Amino acid sequence: MSNEVVKTNRKSRFSEEITLWKKSLGRYWQLYLLLIPIILNFVIFHYIPMTGIQIAFKEFTLRDGIWGSEWVGFRHFTRFFNVHNFWTILYNTLILSAQSLFFSFPLSIGLALTLNEIRKKRLNGALQTIFFAPYFISTVVVVGMLVAFTSPSSGIINVLLMKLGVINEGIYFTRLEEWFRPMYIITSLWSNTGWGAIIYIAALSAIDSDVYEAASIDGASRFQQLFRITLPLLIPTIVIQLILRLGRVMNMGHEKALLMQNPGNIGSSQIISTFVFERGISNQQYDYATAIGLFNSVINLIILLIVNRMARKYSNVSLW
Repeated sequence: MSNEVVKTNRKSRFSEEITLWKKSLGRYWQLYLLLIPIILNFVIFHYIPMTGIQIAFKEFTLRDGIWGSEWVGFRHFTRFFNVHNFWTILYNTLILSAQSLFFSFPLSIGLALTLNEIRKKRLNGALQTIFFAPYFISTVVVVGMLVAFTSPSSGIINVLLMKLGVINEGIYFTRLEEWFRPMYIITSLWSNTGWGAIIYIAALSAIDSDVYEAASIDGASRFQQLFRITLPLLIPTIVIQLILRLGRVMNMGHEKALLMQNPGNIGSSQIISTFVFERGISNQQYDYATAIGLFNSVINLIILLIVNRMARKYSNVSLW
């Protein structure tokens, strides 16, 4: 009897939801109409191409195509795990991503809080432009600037160090393994910190100004308002952004790493995304590269699920 009651309740709730959805569709049909291009974009460019994932389990040839190629199971995954520098590649990916997250995530929050405290609109707007502009500079240009600045003969960094007597001769920073990660992270901070702060600036602008006025009347200083009002109200946004960042911890963009990569720093600059580019594009091993990319995505998914569950448990904020 209890099972029948549960089934009846589920059916009634489902019918109520359908009724509410129909009413919403009739009232806001214009907004639903605007969703059609977005849905089509995801279906055409995201979901339909996912059928190509199967080549990760096949010995893919252009002659036989995706559907006609021979099924080989997990051969490509085993091949990747047995690569002589597999653990080095995995370590480089994780450590570079972790260091980037460690420095960039709090810096974006700090920049947003700092800009939020600047009350002069012109100064605030000018600073936002200064910090946001580097994001729109091409990665190729950024790496070119880095190479020029660190040139052992004419680079401004080496010239200054020699003028100060720190070094006697120029250092070829871009060819040293120990300098790859610092340079990668510093250029990423310069390029992306301002853009990363936009979400937090938007969240801060949504906080009701009456809350701050009431706190000022009660005698709260700006410092107290920051820690008692601003940060607590910003925590949900911070948690969501952290979950999303950790959910793509393995997805280090190959563009800058590939442009900075050379025989001298290959031990630190070889990450999963550059390895996929090398095998898939340069060597045309599409099945092998797809298998590595799928492995990367599965790891990201597992991390996302774990972090989301922990966030829901300890902060009551999560993606779902």
